[in-house]
Amino acid sequence: MTRLETLKLRLIALAKQAQAWVIQQWTVWHMQERLQKIRAHVVGWIARLKTRIQNTRAYAKLMALPEMERRMVIMLIGVFLLLGLIFAFNQLKTFMIKQYVSGMGMPPQSVSTMVAKADIWQPKLTSVGSVRAYRGVDLSTEIGGLVVAVPVQSGADVKEGDLLVKLNDASDVAQLNSLKALAELAKVINERDRQQLAIQAISKNTFDTSKADAKSKQAQVEAQIALVAKKNIKAPFSGRVGIVTINPGQYINPGDKLMTLQTLDPIFIDFNLPQSDAANIQVGQSITVTTDAFKDASFVGKITAVSPKVDTNTRNLQIEAQIDNPDKKVLPGMFANVNIDVGSQLSLITVPQTAVTYNPYGATVFISKDSGKKDKEGKTIYEAQQVFVTTGQTRGDQVAILKGLEEGMTVVTSGQLKLKNGSPLNINNTVQPTNLPDPKPQEQ
Repeated sequence: MTRLETLKLRLIALAKQAQAWVIQQWTVWHMQERLQKIRAHVVGWIARLKTRIQNTRAYAKLMALPEMERRMVIMLIGVFLLLGLIFAFNQLKTFMIKQYVSGMGMPPQSVSTMVAKADIWQPKLTSVGSVRAYRGVDLSTEIGGLVVAVPVQSGADVKEGDLLVKLNDASDVAQLNSLKALAELAKVINERDRQQLAIQAISKNTFDTSKADAKSKQAQVEAQIALVAKKNIKAPFSGRVGIVTINPGQYINPGDKLMTLQTLDPIFIDFNLPQSDAANIQVGQSITVTTDAFKDASFVGKITAVSPKVDTNTRNLQIEAQIDNPDKKVLPGMFANVNIDVGSQLSLITVPQTAVTYNPYGATVFISKDSGKKDKEGKTIYEAQQVFVTTGQTRGDQVAILKGLEEGMTVVTSGQLKLKNGSPLNINNTVQPTNLPDPKPQEQ
């Protein structure tokens, strides 16, 4: 008996809570009067239902049951009714929430827009190259020796034939003088033998021997002269000397690196292009070179050579270009950005690169379109429309649109990731993404 009473009280409490919640919601929605009418109808319906139930045979059979069985049946009926009411209540709540959300509509999304316009484009080929000296070498010596003098300083400009390093050649010069004396003696003897041969005073064999000895002595002199010259290291061409780290009194071995010598004006640029661009490359074609070291400076040059073969590993074509470098700012080993103008100028529609969304199924942009509706203030409501586009080359912050857009269309430049077709737009162009053909990095 206690359990049945407890269950009954809980059912009554749940019913009252449900009734209170419904009354509260209807009050918020300003429908309290309608709720009262419905309540009156429900009470009347329940009373009529109770009367009908009491007049049925099932009710008579129920009342004929023993006390315990009757209470058990009533409890089961109450449980099933409660479950049905809970289910109906949840369905009603879900339905009302859906109706409320559908009545609100999609909230407007804040975006920035820009009108697509045509711009003049110069088709270009771009590549990253490496700077190479017109002539460059790391100087070394064929023979070892003690350094006597270093008449050149680090970073100095020298001319061809200038003495850079002098090794100790005193013994070699003395040996050279001795060989010169012997060569002179052999020459005198050979000349005397020539005169004696003319009067048949000596044999032809004696004359030939003295002649060969004179030539041998002269060859030894020339070999010694070459040896002495190797002790005086001179500039093989005009250029700029690198960092000099050797000093007088230092002993150097054959093959030791002494210093570097580079010709900086003019200077070469080596770069590669794909084999598909081979038809657009010719010797003598103009190029423009920029470097990271001198961002505001550009250097104009010409293509001087094109490799006669394509690299089988990368399928790239190696190209050599030459630029003037009178200030000697560009140094060997630097990276260089190479731009080559090809073909005639084109008029293409351009948009910022941030406006394009790239997907596996294609590139898309969102455009702002008049929805034909007005807001409460009478302003036109714009909505988003997604269109597929075909993109072309990029230039700085810009990308060329080959198909899909027409000049004058309003393109969403930022905030498009949260859009879909039909999304209302809240256009705010206070801040726009960069749209420069040649952006310059800002120094902090």
